[in-house]
Amino acid sequence: MSRPRAIAVVLALAGLLGLAAAWRWPVTAPSLDCADGGLVQLGPDGVASCQPGGPLPAGQALTLHQKFDCNTATEADFALVAGVGPSLAHELVAARDSGFGSWDEIDAVSGVGETRLNALKAACEIRVMDAGVW
Repeated sequence: MSRPRAIAVVLALAGLLGLAAAWRWPVTAPSLDCADGGLVQLGPDGVASCQPGGPLPAGQALTLHQKFDCNTATEADFALVAGVGPSLAHELVAARDSGFGSWDEIDAVSGVGETRLNALKAACEIRVMDAGVW
């Protein structure tokens, strides 16, 4: 083998080795799990950290592969879910009254079918609203 060809082979192998070392299996789970009731917050610099406080806005929650609350979501929040447009988002907020108690209540909203219900289940959760103690 000639010297230039041997150098080209060595460089090609080094490049493949570099690609193999840089490649990682994609992780779909959230990489930040907050203890003690802390919530993941996305800062203005785009860095996620654990912070005390209220829930994340729907857009940030979806970005961090977390779910937002169906009972506090706005029309704009619902519209972020794939397959849910502005008109269905409006119907969901209008049908919510005192809060959704089950997925059957969401399924009963006009325009929600099996596909959209599954998309909503993947994007949001029904958190029980605390009515307080009298």
